[in-house]
Amino acid sequence: MGFDRRTFMGASAATGAAVALAGASAAPAAAAPAAAAAPSGKQRTYSFTVMGTTDLHGNVFNWDYFTDKEFDDKAHNDIGLAKISTLVNQVRAEKGRCNTLLIDAGDTIQGTQLAYYYAKVDPITARRGPVHPMAQAMNAIGYDAAAIGNHEFNYGIPVLRKFEEQCHFPLLGANALDAKTLKPAFAPYSMHRLRTPHGRDVKVAVLGLTNPGIAIWDKANVQGKMTFPGLEEQAAKYVPRLRSMGADVVIVSAHSGSSGTSSYGDQLPYIENAAGLVAEQVPGIDAILVGHAHTEIPEYRVKNKATGKDVVLSEPLKWGQRLTLFDFELAWERGRWSVSKVSAKVLNSNTAAEDPKITGLLADEHRKVVAYVNQVIGTSKLAMSSAEGPVKDVPIIDLISHVQAETVKAALAGTEWAALPVLSQASCFSRTAAIPAGQVTIKDAAGLYPFENTLEARLLTGAQLKDYLEYSAKYYVQTAPGDVVDPAKLTNAESTPDYNYDALYGLSYDIDIAQPKGSRISNLSFQGKPVDPAARFVLAVNNYRASGGGNFPHVPQAKQLWSNSEEIRTTIIQWVKEKGTIDPAQFASVDWKLTRAGVPVFS
Repeated sequence: MGFDRRTFMGASAATGAAVALAGASAAPAAAAPAAAAAPSGKQRTYSFTVMGTTDLHGNVFNWDYFTDKEFDDKAHNDIGLAKISTLVNQVRAEKGRCNTLLIDAGDTIQGTQLAYYYAKVDPITARRGPVHPMAQAMNAIGYDAAAIGNHEFNYGIPVLRKFEEQCHFPLLGANALDAKTLKPAFAPYSMHRLRTPHGRDVKVAVLGLTNPGIAIWDKANVQGKMTFPGLEEQAAKYVPRLRSMGADVVIVSAHSGSSGTSSYGDQLPYIENAAGLVAEQVPGIDAILVGHAHTEIPEYRVKNKATGKDVVLSEPLKWGQRLTLFDFELAWERGRWSVSKVSAKVLNSNTAAEDPKITGLLADEHRKVVAYVNQVIGTSKLAMSSAEGPVKDVPIIDLISHVQAETVKAALAGTEWAALPVLSQASCFSRTAAIPAGQVTIKDAAGLYPFENTLEARLLTGAQLKDYLEYSAKYYVQTAPGDVVDPAKLTNAESTPDYNYDALYGLSYDIDIAQPKGSRISNLSFQGKPVDPAARFVLAVNNYRASGGGNFPHVPQAKQLWSNSEEIRTTIIQWVKEKGTIDPAQFASVDWKLTRAGVPVFS
């Protein structure tokens, strides 16, 4: 039996470059008239399913643009919306499309060269520009709503606004506010009506929440334009409002992990990974689609302190590797629908074929991007790999730092800072990055730097740099002399991602992993001499770190000497084009090493 489904959105977001949302703070609208009450007698029940994705990061195809081949990993996961589309079709066929909703928890338009191409190379913001591939795919699949993620802001607000305009579903962000009016800059919520065979529709509210860390990580794009209060605060404001509007079910789509931790320490009064706290502290929520943390959580139950009821959380694995299913069972009680049961699970996209409707729709865009990333921009005298980057000073990471240091030196030439030594920070952003011997393409160079970071120069002292390195070295597991060394188990990668371990280029030092955190850096020297704690250095640093990402000490407060709006990835590509040849002998050296009681861990 088929039934109509109608969608009602909260306050509609402004389009274009505008940020304010007119009327968003007005009193809630009266609930829509309900259909006739369910007949008396036997209890009426209704079941429906909410499907969810998160952290798609520009993945439509099961394709890795950095290796230019089908995606694969050790677990043989697959990725992309084309695979998700097949799973969605299967669920809709089983449940009935009218008994399903499809939502997303953010980080949609950044992460692949497909996403980059339509933000920078053939931008969607151009006059008569293209429709973003993610908008095309999500429209075709039939998404009902999506929360905004922090990476939505990487290309600036105009790109995000254009993407929003191109989507046939609302982008939600109840805690993304206009900085001047403090009114919602995006629709806070959407309301969806599911028609039941029992006389009264079920009203499902989806509340969108995003990450307060945007204020730090994309400061250059949002400062003075938007502000991002805490998730708990805004959920507590909107959930009662949604219930008063007649919502029978309230679902939160939160671009925020569930752990209750933050990578930015006390720089903000709000928690980064607050989904679990929202479930615990805000009554009236039935389920939360979790995002941001890039972890897989099929089902996680949190008891609400006020009601004692379980709130069901689920986080599907990133890039379209999993699809969450929230299954709801409702019963008609006392003249209204009430939730009697909620459960969650995830489906693995590697069990599905790519939907030819989606791959066919975006075949031209895919071909354009493949051709773009395969453009030859130079040559390399040697092959370089990042595979050992987390535990060894490898040339490919030195290449990133060398390009950054050269760029900053050139920018500071002729200034009062020109005589100061320039150091550089870099991380192993991808353990699969590689530069081949021979021809080097855009995909090879871009693969070194998968994030949209830009470059800055900050002024630090020798003592501050020592603190910085001690903080970075917490990445390593304490390992006593004589213990067996397994490189795969030397790092705390789960609590400290690879991108939050920095090596400094231009200094020499040892990291003694037999020592406790905070006492690991020794033999710190510059040009063969111990570093003077009072000496001044220029640090070439990415904007994520300079803004407080990773919560490294001193850098966010350090004097900014220069900044650039060009992505570091683009700077690396341009450097290779200009040099023509990459010669590791000109920039690579082993400046840091892991030790135990003074003995190198690796010979």
